[in-house]
Amino acid sequence: MQAIDIMTPNVVCVDTDTNVRDIAQLLLEHRISAVPVIDDERKVLGIVSEGDLMRRVKEDANDSRSWWLSLFTGGKDAGEYVKSHGRKAHEVMTPNPLTVEENAPLHTIARLLEKHHIKRVPVVREGKLVGIVSRANLLQGVANAVVAPTESPADDRQIREAILEEVRKHAGVRTETISIIVDGGAAEIWGLVESLDQKQAVTVAAENTPGVTKVENNLGMMPRGASYF
Repeated sequence: MQAIDIMTPNVVCVDTDTNVRDIAQLLLEHRISAVPVIDDERKVLGIVSEGDLMRRVKEDANDSRSWWLSLFTGGKDAGEYVKSHGRKAHEVMTPNPLTVEENAPLHTIARLLEKHHIKRVPVVREGKLVGIVSRANLLQGVANAVVAPTESPADDRQIREAILEEVRKHAGVRTETISIIVDGGAAEIWGLVESLDQKQAVTVAAENTPGVTKVENNLGMMPRGASYF
């Protein structure tokens, strides 16, 4: 099983000049905890996370730098100032983030997240963003890999993409909070939705997708204000 089999496609992204206020609104609207920053060719330039935005709140509330330390450093660090007061994505983002190729195996992704203490990693194809893998995606993939083949057949990947497209376009449910794994035509659905109607809609979308032999819907209800990855 590889990144392409578990990643969240249709990633919510921003460009370098997106306003910080607009980024915060995107995180709230889509109930996600970070957005990649990309250029016109979808190359990943950085990531803006909740942590990056929270730095601004903490800076406004309390300056944690000791008065005596400023005697040696000359006051605030210029980089910290830009991070805490910048108004554009390129000013507050974490630049040059780690990425993985779409064919990266799960164990490689797991080691990367653990080693660098990160919660998610963008997935690229020929240098262009095609998805994102979060810890939640990875855990679901690892659980499924116990009984799944090492590499998913092309048919399973096509079925997975078809389910996600149907859900996104016609079922009225956002795919940013949903993870789908298909093995031999059997679809396992994980993640969070806003209502029982949405959960049922995802089940129906999967059941009506050609090639699906079984649907196991493990979707839960999303607490108010919660983010998924």
